[in-house]
Amino acid sequence: MAKNIHFLLVFLFILGFSVHLSKSNPHPQFPCQPPHHKYSFCNKKLSISTRVKSLISLLRIDEKILHLSDNTTSIPRLGLPAYEWWSESLHGIGTNGPGINFNGPIKGSTSFPQVILTAATFNRTLWHSIASAIAVEARAMYNTGQSGLTFWAPNINVFRDPRWGRGQETPGEDPMVVSSYAIEYVTGFQELNSKAKEVNRHGIGKTRRVVKEEEEDDSDGNKLMLSACCKHFTAYDLEKWGDVTRYNFNAVVTKQDMEDTFQAPFRSCIQQGKASCLMCSYNSVNGVPACANKELLDKVRTDWGFDGYITSDCDAVATIYENQKYTKTPEEAVAIALKAGTNINCGTYMLRHVKSAFQQGNVLEEDLDRALQYLFAVQFRLGLFDGDPAKGQFANFGPQDVCTSNNLNLALDAARQGIVLLKNDKKFLPLNKKSVSTLAIVGPMANVSSPGGTYSGVPCKLKSIREGFHRHINRTLHADGCLDVGCNSTAGFQGAISIAKEADYVIVVAGLDLSQETEDHDRYSLLLPGYQTNLVTTLAAVSKKPIILVLTGGGPVDVSFAEKDPRIASILWVAYPGETGGKALSEIIFGYQNPGGKLPMTWYLESFTKVPMTDMNMRADPANSYPGRTYRFYTGDLLYGFGHGLSYTSFSSQLLSAPKRLSLSLAKSNWKRSILAEEHKRLGYIHVEDVPSCRLSKFFVHISVTNDGDMDGSHVLLLFSSLPQNIQGAPLKTLVGFDRVHVPAHKSVQTSLLVDPCELLSFANDQGNRILALGEHTLILDDIEHVVSIEM
Repeated sequence: MAKNIHFLLVFLFILGFSVHLSKSNPHPQFPCQPPHHKYSFCNKKLSISTRVKSLISLLRIDEKILHLSDNTTSIPRLGLPAYEWWSESLHGIGTNGPGINFNGPIKGSTSFPQVILTAATFNRTLWHSIASAIAVEARAMYNTGQSGLTFWAPNINVFRDPRWGRGQETPGEDPMVVSSYAIEYVTGFQELNSKAKEVNRHGIGKTRRVVKEEEEDDSDGNKLMLSACCKHFTAYDLEKWGDVTRYNFNAVVTKQDMEDTFQAPFRSCIQQGKASCLMCSYNSVNGVPACANKELLDKVRTDWGFDGYITSDCDAVATIYENQKYTKTPEEAVAIALKAGTNINCGTYMLRHVKSAFQQGNVLEEDLDRALQYLFAVQFRLGLFDGDPAKGQFANFGPQDVCTSNNLNLALDAARQGIVLLKNDKKFLPLNKKSVSTLAIVGPMANVSSPGGTYSGVPCKLKSIREGFHRHINRTLHADGCLDVGCNSTAGFQGAISIAKEADYVIVVAGLDLSQETEDHDRYSLLLPGYQTNLVTTLAAVSKKPIILVLTGGGPVDVSFAEKDPRIASILWVAYPGETGGKALSEIIFGYQNPGGKLPMTWYLESFTKVPMTDMNMRADPANSYPGRTYRFYTGDLLYGFGHGLSYTSFSSQLLSAPKRLSLSLAKSNWKRSILAEEHKRLGYIHVEDVPSCRLSKFFVHISVTNDGDMDGSHVLLLFSSLPQNIQGAPLKTLVGFDRVHVPAHKSVQTSLLVDPCELLSFANDQGNRILALGEHTLILDDIEHVVSIEM
């Protein structure tokens, strides 16, 4: 959400004006204080919708316009304080949004691993726990005046192209995994009940009182502790590729790909996660800017039941006119955004142009009221109009709830579970601590404090990857090898060679950092930057023993040279592991922890970069030498597949039970039933919408997992499905269930995966309608195959 210089200057001007107003007209920290408490919108006995209408009716036109920016100005005559909507919480409280500051009693917050590494755990419970922990810290910061209550996370765009600079922020390339993450994050972040229990944990709240307050105060049944925001809607996954930028890119997407790839996570985030915010993206979709796309934005309300607010990315309303040239004037741009369903503009564009658009008749007062209805409703749900927050159910959250040992341990556990062992020749790892007297750690990223990736905050404790090894080894040697991650010179090689020759073992930390991949910056190559490959092979040639290669970065890297080189015994991917990443990595390398992470995205070879980043098609097109994208459709060569990840032990799975046959029926009262049935049999598939009872056909797959080795470990179960026949547009295979189970050595555990055939065994046809193939579907789990026959 970077801003250009013009926007920044105007933003600072508006912000200064707001501060001037607040100084000249002191206003309360929260609404509904005397003498303003007698307004109807302050009456908690009324429904939220009634209170919202009452407040809007009291506002003048200029005051309504002031609420169309993320930084809203106070209205002293009504007792309304200023409010900043923009705060960030992607993997911990971030410093990006102006709603956050670390200048108060709270000086830092827990830095969890970047989302792509957390996704590699394939652990829904962990995802929920992390979101809940971030929420507690966020509410504590609100109570100390250091944040708002509206946070713009999670990023649930599908990681479509390996070069994307923000792929690290996402849960990966699979729509089901991204959807599941979205649900866990949003519910963990927004929900009231678990936070009420958290208050009680500190012994400073009474559960009975909390529950009573929820029942009496929550007349609409939809109160929020915090507000989460699903972003970026939609088909957004390009920053800058050649002359194409996210500000002017037109994503041409088929109905088919829109339905079963790009929209799926957002639908889940809204329908199952109950997100209270949606952010529209910079890019256009099929020729229409996302924040001006009424068809798309209407759909989330009419078809998906969304009742939250819609914010633009910063400053995506401006790009409608300035970059995409979709309108002839700025006034037309703000008008079309408001009418399409964008409720608030991150930035100042609406502040500057809505008044003139209103005077010209492009914007009506009802357009303003509609936007304010959704904005104020969320603020009321957050309790911002319910009196002194210091007396509310979350009032006791404070500095003591931030950077707690529990949260730091949770961050550590996430890094432990997410780190992926990509290669381990001859069981080189784990190292025996007693055999290591001197350890060389090489690489500029090895000495970076708390490598967290984009949208990081101020960590609780600054720790580097190198420091994580101090507790295990008495003597560690370090050399950068390269001046920086770009590694445009070999000047530092000699120092690295020197310590590599001296040490018993060598760890090379290579890969990416935010100079290579970040917001507004995509990669052009999948190879290691600069001379990094030369550094790795040079050290492998002089080291006493095969070396260990540790890869940082959120995007895939073509390290096929290392995969083939016997002098490089082990490769681990740590992405951006957060402030506890060094400790987690050292525990894995020395065998205190067993790696169990699995790649949430395909690792392609460098040859993939011949594919234009601007081509949004997911399906392969052999006629045009287009290989497709992600494990579901990619037909080319790859380095590591989706779900790849090794362990120090071995697991075997047994399918205990699963249905062999599913019988589906069309609508009984339909006189065309027999005709439709014959037509479906001829085509080889049925339309999901033609089978009202289809969702009653969910079934369980019961599985037993045995740890056949001598070391306790966790195993990620990935259940895939392949179609019975080659129906055009069908994925090669698709994930239909996943779970993570911990299995002690020489023990077995059982688990079950619930499969919804309508949602997970179906896919979209070229019209964007979901179809379910008839015949034999093959369920694939590790090396087990089980056939489920679907018939009418």
